[in-house]
Amino acid sequence: MRRKSFRDEPYWGRPIAGWGDNAPGILIVGLAPAAHGGNRTGRVFTGDRSGDFLFASLHRCGLATQPTSVSAGDGQRLIGARIVAAVRCAPPENKPTPDERDTCAPWLAAELGMISDTLRVIVCLGGFAWQALWPVLAAAGYLQPRPRPAFGHGAELELRRADGAGNAVHLLGCYHPSQQNTFTGRVTPQMLDQVFRRAQLINAEIGAEVMTFEDDHHEKDHGGI
Repeated sequence: MRRKSFRDEPYWGRPIAGWGDNAPGILIVGLAPAAHGGNRTGRVFTGDRSGDFLFASLHRCGLATQPTSVSAGDGQRLIGARIVAAVRCAPPENKPTPDERDTCAPWLAAELGMISDTLRVIVCLGGFAWQALWPVLAAAGYLQPRPRPAFGHGAELELRRADGAGNAVHLLGCYHPSQQNTFTGRVTPQMLDQVFRRAQLINAEIGAEVMTFEDDHHEKDHGGI
């Protein structure tokens, strides 16, 4: 239900697509649009307190141009990163069901496919996003360990494609910046910064390896000249 203070806003209750850099090295996967956040503004993590917490960290880490994300037209831009939600519509009581997750999985797969050439790191905000990604990554051809690693803050895993093509993708776990987590201190600004700085480091290291590989092949193609 719309709040009276938001009654004149044009976007409400429509599916929320991913947004950010079109060729990112880092993908951030959240839970679902908040009822009066992304569900209202049309941009995930925009217009709510979880977004305030998240974007403050992204800005400190150099992944966003502004420390806040208020509306879709506020000038905010992501730098080398993209954000998507595992579920594209606001679920009742902010608790998405497995059916909603599975219904939205093809959209998450499509987002992944769009950026697969540059993608190197996926940051999962919460256990729901962590679990939602596994079937999507499997469908994209990534080898998966058995048993699957449990979600945890700071959890880290490298995945490679079965056919050997493309870059390795590193999965990072991060507690969701929900009000429940931030108000209780389960996740702090420093904890969030540590995960995103780790994501940046991995992205930069893989990028350097790719550049070295391409330079070596370029020299061989030209006889070392």
